[in-house]
Amino acid sequence: HGLEFGNSPGERLGWLDEAVGAIRRVLDGESVTSDGKGHYRFRDLRHQPRPIQRHLPIMIGGGGEKKTLRTVAKYADLWNGMGPIETMRHKVEVLREHCADVGRDPSAIEMTLGIKATIRDSEAEAVRVWKAALQHNRTPDSRVEGDTTFWNGTAEQLAERLAPYVELGFRTVISEQPAPYDTETLERLIGEVGPLVERVAAAP
Repeated sequence: HGLEFGNSPGERLGWLDEAVGAIRRVLDGESVTSDGKGHYRFRDLRHQPRPIQRHLPIMIGGGGEKKTLRTVAKYADLWNGMGPIETMRHKVEVLREHCADVGRDPSAIEMTLGIKATIRDSEAEAVRVWKAALQHNRTPDSRVEGDTTFWNGTAEQLAERLAPYVELGFRTVISEQPAPYDTETLERLIGEVGPLVERVAAAP
């Protein structure tokens, strides 16, 4: 698209922070002019017509502790993170520290968990369906080896895995589903796992 790629991930994350800061204000109805010190140059930037929603939420995904989570703390309405519970406990603590540093209430940011779920009546069947999907998409085992975001099992097993995330403050799950779309998993995630997790969230 003719856009610069930048010299490093860190540089691109700096551009993201700058862009999201402007986007937030523009979506809120402001007219924004850049200060001329950053990567982007714009004068009297506006967005017309205004979004239907009074406050259009911004979601940012990622877990970089120095830049990404700081941008989340400054601007995001929703954060999407993924990883083992021990990792996520640490990321949440880092996010809270950034929130304290920028004067933001961390409870204002909805925490969402990214997974890749396959749900069946048994774990073995879920794994079989998952492997068939990998073969369909020509995804070699080497690309998924060690990837902890794949959750294969029964509805009860997934609900049990989600329980500590719920206790940590996660209330939304975003499951990435490759083609061909696994409608059984989607239906059971909503119809079976959801109610089981809601009981955990409602428990004192």
